[in-house]
Amino acid sequence: MERFLRVADFTTRLALVVAVAMLVVAAASGFYQVLTRFVFNAPSTWSEVLTRSAMIWCVFLAMAACFRWGYMMAVEVIYQLVSRRLLLLVEILVAVACLLVLWILLYYGIAMTLRVSSQTLSGLYISIAWIYAAIPVGAAFSILAVMARLLAQLTGREPLGRTRDETLDEAETRSEQEGKRA
Repeated sequence: MERFLRVADFTTRLALVVAVAMLVVAAASGFYQVLTRFVFNAPSTWSEVLTRSAMIWCVFLAMAACFRWGYMMAVEVIYQLVSRRLLLLVEILVAVACLLVLWILLYYGIAMTLRVSSQTLSGLYISIAWIYAAIPVGAAFSILAVMARLLAQLTGREPLGRTRDETLDEAETRSEQEGKRA
């Protein structure tokens, strides 16, 4: 169990680092596109395609970190209305639903990637399968992340539901600042 959680945390961090790198690539190539189009009046043929492709990879890889660390959208009302015992059931149901969707993304993502492998990406002249591969790769990282989060919650290593109340944090910060002023 402990080894699985360490592997899942490592793969989640790896996915996040690559996602950040893809965001940097997208920003740089987008800036290059704007520069060549509007400053030099000679638009680049490859930078728009690279920007879009890097953003696709960024989103699908960052998805794993969002699942693992609980940054996906949550319905806060449920966490407030449900008892702790029922909250465990809610977390399990949410994880099962996420895993179902991620398995579908993995399965059909692989099929789509294989189907388009003979097509090339205009401007970059590489197989479009490299871009479609973001779907199954991101889904695989996310499956590990969802399983790790659920296992950590079930074994008591991580809390259920919200990990902190941001409205209380803001109130505490304000009261601390007011205390320092006095």
